[in-house]
Amino acid sequence: MTGRRYHAPEGGHPPQTQLLTDRAVFTEAYAVIPRGTMRDIVTSALPFWEGTRLWVLSRPLSGFAETFSQYLMEVAPGGGSDRPELDEGAEGALFLLTGEVALTIEGRAHDLAPGGFAYLPPGCRWRLRATGEEPARFHWIRKAYEPVPGLALPEPFVTSDAEVEPTPMPGTDGAWATTRFMDPADLRHDMHVTVVTFQPGAVIPFAETHVMEHGLYVLQGKAVYRLNQDWVEVEAGDYMWLRAFCPQACYAGGPGPFRYLLYKDVNRHAALRRTVAETGLIQRLAAE
Repeated sequence: MTGRRYHAPEGGHPPQTQLLTDRAVFTEAYAVIPRGTMRDIVTSALPFWEGTRLWVLSRPLSGFAETFSQYLMEVAPGGGSDRPELDEGAEGALFLLTGEVALTIEGRAHDLAPGGFAYLPPGCRWRLRATGEEPARFHWIRKAYEPVPGLALPEPFVTSDAEVEPTPMPGTDGAWATTRFMDPADLRHDMHVTVVTFQPGAVIPFAETHVMEHGLYVLQGKAVYRLNQDWVEVEAGDYMWLRAFCPQACYAGGPGPFRYLLYKDVNRHAALRRTVAETGLIQRLAAE
């Protein structure tokens, strides 16, 4: 478990001689952002982050996926932020791909290595610094938390890919397994972030079609993925962005495991209208 490596982009640009043809596609139901598109020219910066650039992989988009944003962060050694999150109503999840970071949550220090994961509830105070000799590259998933009267906010926690035992899918003999960072029985959580693992030749044997929106970043391996009516090839470093009800399935290609970081929204009623001042409720829950 501890020997795993995770693909992370390094930017740069291809030579002028390279063909333009690639696997990038954006449709009404899904998008595929191949690793080769994550170049210097499409990076951005954030307020109060030093020595940092990022690729915005997804963001709320009307008529598409509306519940979350996902960044791929690159923080130079010594860089980071003491004011990382400016939205009091946003929860977050971090997953470290390369490098090392010192993460402080509500005054408590944590050291993250590749595979490290942190959940950050809305309103919590945290800061982050890259401490290794190479840039720290990590995913930062953000969502507007949906509070529920009578349910307290989840607590922050830190764990890792190596520490959480994967849960095999029934009837697969472990060929398809999910590393669940959030407790599925804890309904305070309105999003789940997991690592899904397929052994070579394993499949999703039906076209999953459901209400959850997805962000899928391929950590390792390759596969042929069914997205809506299309079959697409994906490999380590690619990102898939799926709107609700996009049919999906896959065949893992080998020779090693196919693994991806997965976001999905869960555990809440479908919003019919806004009846609660959500930020105010979050602040009251945080004070209790």
